[in-house]
Amino acid sequence: MTASSHLPILYSFRRCPYAIRARLALAHAGLACELREINLKSKPQALLDASPKGTVPVLQLADGKVIEQSLEIMLHALHGNDPDGWLAPTQGGLDEMLALIARNDGFFKQALDRCKYPERHGAEEVNQAQADALTWLSALNDQLQETGYLFGLNPSLADMALRPFVRQYARIDEAQWHEQPWPHLQDWLQRWIDSALFAEVMETYPGWTPGTTGPTFVSESVESD
Repeated sequence: MTASSHLPILYSFRRCPYAIRARLALAHAGLACELREINLKSKPQALLDASPKGTVPVLQLADGKVIEQSLEIMLHALHGNDPDGWLAPTQGGLDEMLALIARNDGFFKQALDRCKYPERHGAEEVNQAQADALTWLSALNDQLQETGYLFGLNPSLADMALRPFVRQYARIDEAQWHEQPWPHLQDWLQRWIDSALFAEVMETYPGWTPGTTGPTFVSESVESD
């Protein structure tokens, strides 16, 4: 479907966990946008003009405002429309969710990068990263034990913000992932991977060519898990 010129523009990269969680919230909220799939090795000038940091996701609104951080894109979308109550969990609240997300984006993301690219770091750093990742993931498994979600009975902002990063860890060594004693965490991740929402946001789009209009990315009102 061809995008209209008045739509917001989302600069994205399919496999990036930050971009995945932004697309999750946009799809959940039903916020249509023009999707521009970016080659991160050859960043288009339009992306750099919108956001000099040159990373994805970047959401450029119809009024010209630019939102450069994935969590801010999620909150922007959900404040506009949150049909399944991701911002209103049955346990805890937004501040608690944001604190967990901040810890994920700092502590766990650093460990994840070192586990994924051990050749870039020293042995001591990699060993510590592996220990930190196990500690973090074990704690998430414990938090999921009661209800199957991080903050109560239903999917929340925290679930959707963290799942792309846990998925990235699981894909480092899938055999090792399945051997871990984390049944609640493994089930939580797999339910999401099997969901219609995941299939929607992970659809493959052709790379965007400057001067052309990207496809419209919009939810088909699928349920989240």
